[in-house]
Amino acid sequence: MTEQLEIPSKGFTHGGKFHSDDVFATAFLRILNPDIVIERGFEVPENFDGIVYDIGRGEFDHHQKDKEYRPNGCPYAAFGLIWRAYGAGFIGEDEAKRFDESFIQPLDESDNTGCPNMLAKIIDEFNPGWDSFKNYNTCFWRAVEMAETILKNHFSAVAGILRAQVIVRQAMQQGDGSILVLDTYAPWKSEVIGSSYRFVVYASNRGGYSAQGVPVSQEDNTLVCDFPQEWWGLEEEELQELSGIPTLRFCHSSGFLAAAGTKEDAIAAAEYAIVAAKIRLRQQK
Repeated sequence: MTEQLEIPSKGFTHGGKFHSDDVFATAFLRILNPDIVIERGFEVPENFDGIVYDIGRGEFDHHQKDKEYRPNGCPYAAFGLIWRAYGAGFIGEDEAKRFDESFIQPLDESDNTGCPNMLAKIIDEFNPGWDSFKNYNTCFWRAVEMAETILKNHFSAVAGILRAQVIVRQAMQQGDGSILVLDTYAPWKSEVIGSSYRFVVYASNRGGYSAQGVPVSQEDNTLVCDFPQEWWGLEEEELQELSGIPTLRFCHSSGFLAAAGTKEDAIAAAEYAIVAAKIRLRQQK
């Protein structure tokens, strides 16, 4: 996505039972080079001139006594080692770091220690059962197909977020600093969280417009400002009567989202919430 990477035309990994690290490493290599030919076996062919991983005690193996650990103590497995070599060049340093921390490290930890991980368990269950006559290689490639779909979906989402940043930043510059209005929905949290904006109003794929509260941080979903608690979960008629907003039709039972038939009414709902929050704050003092 960010630069042209030179990926070998051949790869080799171990045969027999497979785990999430060799499956996802294989899937990622196939994304980097769709023409790569990957073999599985129990011994690396002599003078093999491709990339060898999860076997062979080389750069992309983690079974040796002096295996590598991240600075935070998380051990590398094959996927983590491959990602360290190619991830930043593929998707950029910041996103490569985020993806390693959120997605790859739990898989690497599970592979090295056996600690529970649902995705690792799902991959493991692609292996033939103890009394099955299925072929390991056939099962491996089925698992790789699923892993490749997961990775492609993620990389596509990341690309979408990068495209959205342009739209969101422009809207923030033109906005009032309190309620951000987007004519079309675009992923906004990475840009808006931490700013002065309290609500984001955007066109809903269900029709009409949504108004959503801005979280305090990426890690904390507590809202900077939520909708009045007396709105939460009300039926449409009750909501309109209580708020005085004609097309207001929904307020989530946890207060983070409201929906209206028009952009103007979605903005009015956000304005109402901001005023209500100021009144509550004065009353508390």
